[in-house]
Amino acid sequence: MAIINLRKMAINQSGTIVAVKAGGELGRRIREMGLVPGTIITVQQRAPLNDPVALRVMDSTLTLRNNEADFIEVEVSP
Repeated sequence: MAIINLRKMAINQSGTIVAVKAGGELGRRIREMGLVPGTIITVQQRAPLNDPVALRVMDSTLTLRNNEADFIEVEVSP
């Protein structure tokens, strides 16, 4: 298993969040969206310029900007 940054995940790639490294207001906002360690996510698609990214989280779809995704580390299968 490899740990990579959420921004580097490919479309249709799944993984488990291992860390959210944002603090303050941004960290709180990310955690309120359900992006906490142990959560399984799947990258559904990306906008034409790769920002934002659409994620599938607990039967919901949400979007994150790349500068927000940079704070999330995910464990993925090779």
